[in-house]
Amino acid sequence: MDETEILLEKLSNAHGPSGFEGPVRSIMITELKPFCDSIETDGMGSLIGRFNTNGKAPKVMVAAHMDEVGLMVKYITPEGYVKFQPLGGWLDQALINQRWTILGKNGYVEGITGIKTPHVMSAESRTQVFKRDQIFIDVGAKDKQDAEERLGITPGDPIAPHSKFTLLNGNDLYLGKAWDDRIGLAVIVQVIRKLNKKSLPNNLYAVSTVQEEIGLRGAHTSSHKINPDIGINIESGVAGDYPGITIEESQEKVGAGPAIFLHDASMLPNLKLRDFVVEISKQNDIPLQFEVLNGYGEDGAEIQKSFDGVPTVNIAIPTRYLHSHYGVISRKDFDNTVNLVCELLKSLNEELVDNIKKFD
Repeated sequence: MDETEILLEKLSNAHGPSGFEGPVRSIMITELKPFCDSIETDGMGSLIGRFNTNGKAPKVMVAAHMDEVGLMVKYITPEGYVKFQPLGGWLDQALINQRWTILGKNGYVEGITGIKTPHVMSAESRTQVFKRDQIFIDVGAKDKQDAEERLGITPGDPIAPHSKFTLLNGNDLYLGKAWDDRIGLAVIVQVIRKLNKKSLPNNLYAVSTVQEEIGLRGAHTSSHKINPDIGINIESGVAGDYPGITIEESQEKVGAGPAIFLHDASMLPNLKLRDFVVEISKQNDIPLQFEVLNGYGEDGAEIQKSFDGVPTVNIAIPTRYLHSHYGVISRKDFDNTVNLVCELLKSLNEELVDNIKKFD
């Protein structure tokens, strides 16, 4: 594996449900610290790295979130089974018969969401989706006491999907968990590596936010701390190139380049900044897709609303099967996104930023 694949594997395999991003934050500190002028956290735990300190130059915030969708231990049954509270947006059918890792006080505990055998179900019930309140995690405990004392499981413990990064059958596609939004974090790391020792016309703030999946919380506090002039949010995009999704629902395709969100349920991009991204992509022959979503919510919305308003855009890497144990991304899309963000940062000077912030 090359440097990029090693980074993607490390970030994808790391466990970090919302509110429990510590292992991911440690990786980002290790990756960014050699290149940054300063690195700190806000009061929520979002990581802020400052690069290219340049006096009164405009402040550009490039953000991606560390947390992944996961679960939390709610209680343990007398028989030793674990009941849970979802952290983030899960489909009930995505929870069934999957492996999980509980981050307990005695270490990691592996488990599986149990499933009722079809041998004891009626023909009608076999076609129905199990609701989440019917689902439990089997950790192999003898009883509640065994789960608590030997395994160290406690209510409030985070639970992460148990999945491993894989190169998918010899092409440029990668299989792994938590691409939402470890893919964005990896973009930030590679951008910083590429721009190392290059003079930029702006002050760059690389931000790894917390608790996006449960309310865009870290983006709110980190953008308030920075007070940026421009916001660029890097996210996983909603690929629509597989069976069951129509072009009305999603317009992105894996392998066709990064996408810019023209609309989602949480924000609209600044029009001048949007057009600037399009122009930079054309100038550098970087393929760019356009996405209009009815739903979705992302950190750009909180960056955009901070202080008296921040011109913000959301750039996404198309991803199949979001909010599940495994997603699929393209290396080609990843590399093109890194190149696009680098070119944007090399061009965002004071005059351009002032123009973007003006409304006719």
